[in-house]
Amino acid sequence: MTIAMFLAFVVATLGITVWSARKNTGSSAYFAAGRSITGWQNGLAVAGDYMSAASFLGISGMIAFFGYDGFMYSVGFLVAYLTVLFIVAEPLRNAGKYTMADLLAYRLKARPVRAAASLSTLTVSTFYMVAQMIGAGVLVSTLLKDYSWITPNSAIAGVGVLMIVYVVFGGMHGTTWVQIIKAILLMTATFVLSFLVMKQFDFSFAKFFDAIAHLTYTDAKGNEVTRNFLDPGWKFGAEATAKTGGWGPLDLFSLGLALVLGTAGLPHVLVRFYTVPDAKTARVSVVWAMVIIGIFYILTTFLGFGAATLLKPHNIANENMAAPELSHFLGGDIFFAFISAVAFATILAVVAGLTISASTSFAHDFYTNVINHGKEVPQEKEVRIARIAAFFVGAISIILAIVFQNINVAFLVGLAFAVAASANLPVIVLSVFWKRFNTVGAVTGLLVGLAGSILLIVLSPSVMGIDGPEVAASKRRLIQAAAIFPLTNPGIVSIPLGFLAAILGTLFSKREPESEAKFAEFSVRAHTGLGAEKATDH
Repeated sequence: MTIAMFLAFVVATLGITVWSARKNTGSSAYFAAGRSITGWQNGLAVAGDYMSAASFLGISGMIAFFGYDGFMYSVGFLVAYLTVLFIVAEPLRNAGKYTMADLLAYRLKARPVRAAASLSTLTVSTFYMVAQMIGAGVLVSTLLKDYSWITPNSAIAGVGVLMIVYVVFGGMHGTTWVQIIKAILLMTATFVLSFLVMKQFDFSFAKFFDAIAHLTYTDAKGNEVTRNFLDPGWKFGAEATAKTGGWGPLDLFSLGLALVLGTAGLPHVLVRFYTVPDAKTARVSVVWAMVIIGIFYILTTFLGFGAATLLKPHNIANENMAAPELSHFLGGDIFFAFISAVAFATILAVVAGLTISASTSFAHDFYTNVINHGKEVPQEKEVRIARIAAFFVGAISIILAIVFQNINVAFLVGLAFAVAASANLPVIVLSVFWKRFNTVGAVTGLLVGLAGSILLIVLSPSVMGIDGPEVAASKRRLIQAAAIFPLTNPGIVSIPLGFLAAILGTLFSKREPESEAKFAEFSVRAHTGLGAEKATDH
């Protein structure tokens, strides 16, 4: 049954890809779906891009294992689109063409800005993509464990190949419709699973939360304990900090900051606003996305707490399998197969979106405007370069996902958000709102934000630490040494660092009269859309 549902989704999405391939005539169609996506369609697609395996699998598992603190992990995801709505969506759609770098290059020097923006886009996309593919490996290999030839490695490779096919042949149009279908399936599955959880408690919130507050389970030492899963501090409290050396209230704040600000810098989210015809439609699509995403993250509460109360944490294989195992408990093999297929669809849709944003950035920003010095490249060649880039991005992501497959996917996504918030967001905000901002500031902000966030991640307890003999070899930290940076998410330091680097880079470099002269024109276009259609479609 599970294999049948997996194959049904794969066949359906490949059919969409074939249909979309016929529409991919020219770079505008391939990179931006011909700007033909409506507000509600793009809202669903944005939600489909955003509600990833980290959310469905990782956050549900965190709530199941860490209670209230697991839910706090999702709060940043929940409110992040306010930043997108108020700061990014409209200026990006009005001033850009295909990528984030288009907005920056509007009034800054194109080559250095595009080179740095392309590097940042590829890095963030790879972080995020690796997280999704790890989820795919865990999910598929666990579901199909009766087939010895299906291992996490083969599952990761299979997802990578499908992702490349979607992007190479379907382009943005095909990817958009895969994401729309995935969003509808995921919301349906989440509603049904939440309904079945509440049915176990006679649809009484009082009974449900009472069970959560008096949860009896077996701890790691084999002792039966009763704890209140509504109490904060299991993952971010002082007691947890003393045990792990990394978690704490400050880390939660750092993570929340990265999530709230990082969304507005995620390349695969930003490119979605180029698929709509105008800025008004971009705003409408953000509102649709906020409603859908908000409902989804609230429902993860029922999934996580439902798994904790009905299955007990010690009976769940790992954090990423809480939701699928809960579906098997409540709905049997058929519902388990459906939920698993939805999770698989979730992963495929998100990695396809990440791949096309990365390949678009490489083709449009790096190849056309850096290597080719901005000279006009035939549309067919630009699309061909993007397709070749998709192969390389997919291959690198497959390798990295296999190497890091024991890391929690929600954690990996948190790091992707930190890099996006530290490198991309500062230069977008300063470019839109600061007249003095120049090319040196943009390049400095991008590179320092990118390098600083990655360096802090490497020096954090997530990568460094001294693991005891009881820790399995596959789960040991990459560097066996005391962590130098105390927080597991670097956002609280790396985001101000990105802003500071961009500001100081601007102030300590020569003024750019051409850039400042274009600021008034840029502001009018960014905030009103005047002249945007002519520039983006011709």
